[in-house]
Amino acid sequence: MIGSLAGVIAAKEPPRLLLEVQGVGYEVEVPMSTYLGLPPAGSQVRLRIHHVLREDASLLFGFATEVERELFRALLKVNSVGPKVALAILSGVSVEAFRAAVALDDVAGLTRIPGVGRKTAERLVVEMRGYFKDAPHLPGSPAVAQAPRAEALHALQALGYKPPEAQRMLEKVAREGATTEELIRAALQAAAPQERA
Repeated sequence: MIGSLAGVIAAKEPPRLLLEVQGVGYEVEVPMSTYLGLPPAGSQVRLRIHHVLREDASLLFGFATEVERELFRALLKVNSVGPKVALAILSGVSVEAFRAAVALDDVAGLTRIPGVGRKTAERLVVEMRGYFKDAPHLPGSPAVAQAPRAEALHALQALGYKPPEAQRMLEKVAREGATTEELIRAALQAAAPQERA
């Protein structure tokens, strides 16, 4: 099985890229989170790979970070989530925002991701809770070093709120020592009455 590839980006067309490794071109599908961070065509890049072998195809999925690849693999274990839906999830929200949505039982937020229906969102919330419990610190995640407020802001934006709106929501509920999840929960609860009005 292929675990990683290092080579030159020969072509980019989301969500695929053609990675040339020692004269061989590999077609790799990547989530938008990885795609947007890629250098231009002609540049060297190393991707972590998840390799799927089928009777009719050999598929390669590439990720910029180990955290993304591990989450992708965990998502594939959820009933009715295949590679396409898993890629859509990683393209629609950051790992941190997805974790927050699962922790907060935010089924409605997850259904905003293209390709994720209500039943799938409910299944994700139930089945992924254990995954994050076992990996509470998400080692290697760039957001680990961020302050809870910055993480909460990022998560709210990933859930569909515009940056100024997310900022205002957090200003209303910000308090010293609050965790990321507490800030997100408080911001969403404060916003709920206004959205119903």
